[in-house]
Amino acid sequence: MLQKIRQNKVKIIIAIAVIFGFALIRGFENTLFYDPFLEFFKLDFKDKPFPEFDALPLFSGLLLRYTLNSGLSLILLYYLFLDKEILKFSLFLYLFFGLLLFGFFCAILYFFQDANWLLFYVRRFIIQPIFLLIFIPAFYYQLQYSKK
Repeated sequence: MLQKIRQNKVKIIIAIAVIFGFALIRGFENTLFYDPFLEFFKLDFKDKPFPEFDALPLFSGLLLRYTLNSGLSLILLYYLFLDKEILKFSLFLYLFFGLLLFGFFCAILYFFQDANWLLFYVRRFIIQPIFLLIFIPAFYYQLQYSKK
C-alpha cells in the first residue's frame, strides 16, 4: 500500500490541493461573491418571496463561482484519469450544464417566483461541485468497463 501511495503522490497532492481550493471557495463565499440567496436559503424559505437582488453582480458572482468550481473539477479529473478525452468531454459537459443551469436559474428567478425549492436545487448545482461527484464514478466505471 505504501508503494501505491508513493507512485501516486502527485495525484494525491493535487487532489488535496483541489479539495483545499473547494474549501476556500466555500469558506469565503460571503466575501467573494454577491449572493443574497445565501442567507435566504438558510432560513425557512418555503413560502417567502425571493429577496431583492442586483442582477448583474448576482449572475457575475454565480458565473465566477461556477467557473472556479468547474476549473478545479477539471484539474482533478485530469490528474485522476490522465486522459485528455475525458478532460475534453468533461469540459463540454460543464459548458453544456452551465448554460442549461443558468438558463433555468434566470427563468425561475423572473417567471416562477413561487418555485423556491426549484431555485434552491438549481442554484445548488451552480454553486457546488456536484457534477464532480457524478463524473468521477462514471468515468471510473467507463474505464473499467472498456478494459474488459
